[in-house]
Amino acid sequence: MPVLERETAKGRRDSTVLPKLPVPDLQQTLDIYLRYVRHLVPEAQFQNTRTIVEKFGRPGGVGEILQKKLLERREKTQNWVYDYWLEDMYLNNRLALPVNSSPVLVFPQQNFRSRDDSLRYAAHLITGVMAYKDMLDMRSLPQDYARGQQAGTELCMEQYYHLFTSYRRPGLKQDSLITQSSPAANKTQEPGHIIVACKNQFFVLNLMEKSRRLNESDLLTQLVKISKMAENAEERLTPIGLLTSDGRTEWAQARDALLKDAVNRESLGVIEQCVCVVCLDEPTGIQPTDSNRAMLMLHGGGHDKNGANRWYDKSMQFVVGADGVCGVVCEHSPFEGIVLVQCTEYLLKFLTSSPSKLSRGSSVTELPTPRRLAWRCSPQVQGMLASSAEHLHRLVKNLDMEVFTFGAYGKEFIKKQKMSPDAYVQVALQLAFYRCNGRVVSTYESASTRRFREGRVDNIRSATPEALSFVKAMTDERAPLQDLEKMERLRRAVDAQTNYTKLAITGLGIDNHLLGLREIAKELKMESPEIFTDKTYHLSNQFILSTSQVPTTVDMFCCYGPVVPNGYGACYNPQSEHILFCVSSFRECSATSSLEMMKALELALVDMRDLCNKCNSASVEKGGARPATPRM
Repeated sequence: MPVLERETAKGRRDSTVLPKLPVPDLQQTLDIYLRYVRHLVPEAQFQNTRTIVEKFGRPGGVGEILQKKLLERREKTQNWVYDYWLEDMYLNNRLALPVNSSPVLVFPQQNFRSRDDSLRYAAHLITGVMAYKDMLDMRSLPQDYARGQQAGTELCMEQYYHLFTSYRRPGLKQDSLITQSSPAANKTQEPGHIIVACKNQFFVLNLMEKSRRLNESDLLTQLVKISKMAENAEERLTPIGLLTSDGRTEWAQARDALLKDAVNRESLGVIEQCVCVVCLDEPTGIQPTDSNRAMLMLHGGGHDKNGANRWYDKSMQFVVGADGVCGVVCEHSPFEGIVLVQCTEYLLKFLTSSPSKLSRGSSVTELPTPRRLAWRCSPQVQGMLASSAEHLHRLVKNLDMEVFTFGAYGKEFIKKQKMSPDAYVQVALQLAFYRCNGRVVSTYESASTRRFREGRVDNIRSATPEALSFVKAMTDERAPLQDLEKMERLRRAVDAQTNYTKLAITGLGIDNHLLGLREIAKELKMESPEIFTDKTYHLSNQFILSTSQVPTTVDMFCCYGPVVPNGYGACYNPQSEHILFCVSSFRECSATSSLEMMKALELALVDMRDLCNKCNSASVEKGGARPATPRM
């Protein structure tokens, strides 16, 4: 994920001024595809795949017909791949949102002395959310510009305007992404309401009462009321939030059952329209290590802790735990991680640099009591809740998470080697996985396409032939290579990763292109082309390594779960003198272990540093050095 540069821009340009996403050349995509799958499958399987691909791409063939239709689609749409990508990546996915789809940001551990302390923190946080939302409504958010590759390029800002206006509604076969209409530019709209989750109950906190926006003191007053209302065990209702943690089809079925009652319909509508959810969590009694806080943020600890104190369909859920475990849970379909990071960094800076404005303004009697949302649950829904609780329990037990800080060096050392820190870490991930498994596998790294209108992401395929050549050089003890040869292979691997990154961020990656060709064939009601039914294509889209660079400028970190049962999630945050990693896997898979992967990653980074230092010393002794080439 590219690092961003932000500047205040007077009169922010509309995203339609940005260029449209290009449709890559068909033959180029097919050539790259073959190059990047060859070393992932047996030779006989690859030869069969090559025959299939060549048939698809021949002059006058199916590929050219579909390419022509894609080019026509580009002319008629703002972004030819957006809908295809959104449905394929998110809305068609039937897995539960926690762990499988929703990333989280974990805040620094807070030291609350009392429940009131945590409520003050929550009131201050909501004040920051309101201030940020005002900037969005007024279209006064500073313009983002790219850094690194193609530095200075304006980036599409549309994702920011979905932060507090989006909701993912479950469907039996496909979810829907609901986005409320934004106000006209430079006009502030009424602040609306947030949903406060407390002890698995849901309360409506209006941000305006009697034509007056609530200030921080008002918010605290309302949060205290909510906390006291939630304490009343006799009035507690069924923990409906559990249903949102289940598989999407299961939740859709439960939602259909809930909608049969008018009370439930009204409550669901209120949640769908909220600005965000604020989850006031109970203490868990779990040691607040980085790894434990990451897991608690991802799944809430299960139904017996805070797992039901969530509403996973909402795009932004801010978690404030009485035990100081705080963060944000993101429903990923409306926006990418970098947008979440930019918003959250603003909020954390607001919390630390903007003084709390608690005053004696409003008295308790001046503000109406917040409303508890009511639910009526049939025996059918009660059974579904029990099933959801069990599914979440299994997910909690299954997640294996390791958060660790590699402290031997950070991105400054890598830059001194004239290498891209992101590409370098990606090569280290390949080396670590190879040492654990004796092979390289299909790897996903997100690449922003926000240089284009309504751009989201494409995939950087990090398991390059050059990376395989390097990891073999580092691990083959039968035919050891000289250090200088290993170093040359490392540089070629980093260069290959950097070049593919450039390809992806300029709209010329292969994954979105192949997806578009596949989906337009469906629209034309064609028999699925053999390239897309070939087992190599299926394997190439099983991302056993799902990775992302999520850099931050404040003390917090991002993490997420694996995207396949036998895979790893690997999120990293390179800083000047250290690199923070979050490695996840599933315990039910005997082939994966987050701890072993972490150890292998640490060893890979140490070995790569030692190799660089040895070759640097040898170069100095010989009186020469490899010419420096500019990189990201």
